[in-house]
Amino acid sequence: MQDILFTIITFSMMLITFKYFEVFGVNNLQAIIVNYITAGSMALASCYIHGISFSPIDLVSSEYTAPALIIGILFIVTFNMIAFSTQKIGIAITTVANKMSMIIPVLVGLYLFNEKQSLLKLLGVFMAILAIYFSSTSGGKLSFNKKYLLLIIMVFIGQGLADSTLKWAQVNAVGPSENQLFFAVIFFSAALFGSVYLLFEHFVKKHKISVKNIIWGIVLGVPNFFTLHFFMSALKSGALESSQIFPIVNMGVIVLTAVSGIILFRQKLSKGNWYGILLAIVAIAMITFA
Repeated sequence: MQDILFTIITFSMMLITFKYFEVFGVNNLQAIIVNYITAGSMALASCYIHGISFSPIDLVSSEYTAPALIIGILFIVTFNMIAFSTQKIGIAITTVANKMSMIIPVLVGLYLFNEKQSLLKLLGVFMAILAIYFSSTSGGKLSFNKKYLLLIIMVFIGQGLADSTLKWAQVNAVGPSENQLFFAVIFFSAALFGSVYLLFEHFVKKHKISVKNIIWGIVLGVPNFFTLHFFMSALKSGALESSQIFPIVNMGVIVLTAVSGIILFRQKLSKGNWYGILLAIVAIAMITFA
């Protein structure tokens, strides 16, 4: 449970950092690419600290390379959508849209990996869905501009596919001592694909790379690395099944980011939003003990 708690905290820190991007006028793409370079460098540094030897060939020819590349692409695309959504729609609504994607990896865990199905777990997942709905509505209506509906759907699908691929790789491709190398390929591939568009912006649109964006990218990269580290540790520990871990993490992030939004950004929550937070807490308890 300790790994799950730290995952909730570090992921919430990432979403809060996105909100500060808007406050300080940070270029999303530039900062996110630096974030991935930072996180990838931390992954390689972790290999050195733990005495894990490897060669560049290992990074491009291992079983985890292909899924890591796929996840890297999904990460850079979804990250940019989350950053934009956080700024345009708000931290609470973006968190809800992002966390609703738990439905995809939960179904993958239950039906592809044959994880245990129980009435309490299914009720807990249903409660989680209700929590997401109430957390995203105000006065019974969706509390975001309808023109951003497609953006929310894309965040949902992108994050769901990334999480599902991460679970598949954890089971089928990543060895006991290969976590950090797996992370490095994910983060550096995301940075590489993002850099292609960044170069386009630099030479065609004449956007300059600023020190401010680099600094905020580093700030984002640190919790990003630890989020994936703790999350993979939780999946590998076997203490809980993935169909439990995904909803618990998602509900925890909803609660923590909602409270953070109130304290840090003075965001107002409706009565329905508070019902959603309460349902999220109940869902966490039900799924944990399922």
